[in-house]
Amino acid sequence: MKRRLRGSGRVVALALVVLWSLFPVYWALKTSLSTNAAAQQAPAQLIVTHPIWASYQALFGAGPESADAAGGIARALVNIVVETTGATLLTLAIAVVGAYAFARLRFRLKGAIFYVVIATLTLPVYATLIPLYRIMSDLHLVNTYLGIILVYTSGFLPLALWIMYNVFMALPASIEEAARIDGATTLQAFRRVVVPTARPGIVATAIVTFLFGWGQFIFPLVLSSSSSTEPLTVLLAAIDSRNVPYTIINAAAIVAVAIPAVIVFFLNRWIVTGITAGSLK
Repeated sequence: MKRRLRGSGRVVALALVVLWSLFPVYWALKTSLSTNAAAQQAPAQLIVTHPIWASYQALFGAGPESADAAGGIARALVNIVVETTGATLLTLAIAVVGAYAFARLRFRLKGAIFYVVIATLTLPVYATLIPLYRIMSDLHLVNTYLGIILVYTSGFLPLALWIMYNVFMALPASIEEAARIDGATTLQAFRRVVVPTARPGIVATAIVTFLFGWGQFIFPLVLSSSSSTEPLTVLLAAIDSRNVPYTIINAAAIVAVAIPAVIVFFLNRWIVTGITAGSLK
């Protein structure tokens, strides 16, 4: 009896936690599918009886309201996709090559250099914010895609390098030796044998990096004061002070949540693989 009550209590507690977590998302979705008048009426309705897609049409510039009327949300969505994708590709390219060098090649101070790079993970964000801004400002890269991508890469690279290092260390060196016996050079063995074999780890690293980039706020807040590079995460934090319909704000929030949620839902196995690889030593 006690065991059954304890099990029921856990189910109820879990249901409350899920309800507490998902109800704000449901409310934002409900609001985005309502008219602006219905969204602000009192008492509020829990269910939308006649959902409409006008807010999403306005968000992407396909409805009667233009993207400008939507407060530049469509442009901010493009910005966050470009910046996050660019940072992910650049981080992945450097991490794959760098991690392979640390895992397989021999050179002086290899261990010291590797652990110094990994140690930067312990630095707080605010400790590097001002120096990075000064560097980007001197290089005239503030309010540019390139500047934000480079700053993202500098922050994401240590973790990506750590994950890929463990992926390469887990691969048997015999596959490369077999390729060299067949006449392949080190570069050819890396490109034709090692990279395809390490593809699951590479995909996992790309997913983790993309999710980190999508959730960035403080760096783009400082480095993108212009709407030309302002990502969706920054715009949503300041959009309440602008003349934007309440329903469109919630539609933008749903889009911002939906993209990483879909990635996590469908690619969860790859994400777990990446986190596990990064936790090994």
